[in-house]
Amino acid sequence: MLAALIVALFTSAGEIDINVDRVHAPKTSANFLAYVRRGAFDHGVFFRTVLTHPDNQPHNHTKIDVIQADNRPGFVSGKPVVFESTTQTGLHHLDGTVSMARDRALNTATTNFFICIGPQPALDDTGQRASDRRGFAAFGQVVHGMDVVRKIHDAPHKSQTLTPPIEIERAVIR
Repeated sequence: MLAALIVALFTSAGEIDINVDRVHAPKTSANFLAYVRRGAFDHGVFFRTVLTHPDNQPHNHTKIDVIQADNRPGFVSGKPVVFESTTQTGLHHLDGTVSMARDRALNTATTNFFICIGPQPALDDTGQRASDRRGFAAFGQVVHGMDVVRKIHDAPHKSQTLTPPIEIERAVIR
């Protein structure tokens, strides 16, 4: 069995530790870990907060609570990872679940990831949030720092854009 790997995100708001699930989501976790090793998130940012209260997603029928991160400016990502649905992996979008962001089509996720605040079943396979109802590829779980995640979620924002963004000073594999 593969040993658990923890990725520590040192942010300007505090530390977030993520248990990366290489057993259930091998492709997605390998993708994320490769970007951590390449320094993609060193000086990246949490740039987006999506809230149900107060609602900042007026054009979405299905509401969610997440924060989203991006790689550092100027970083060139590799080819997209093959999509692993929550039906395949058995992982679900619960409080603290870490998942890959993607475009409308499958197999488009590269570096952007998000963290769930509270259970978000609409992000699972067959959920209502993605137009194709395939959901998003969950691959990890916050094991320390949910207070930091909630702090980022509640940070000042305009629409869904954090103002200012929260810097990821560095990301390391422990």
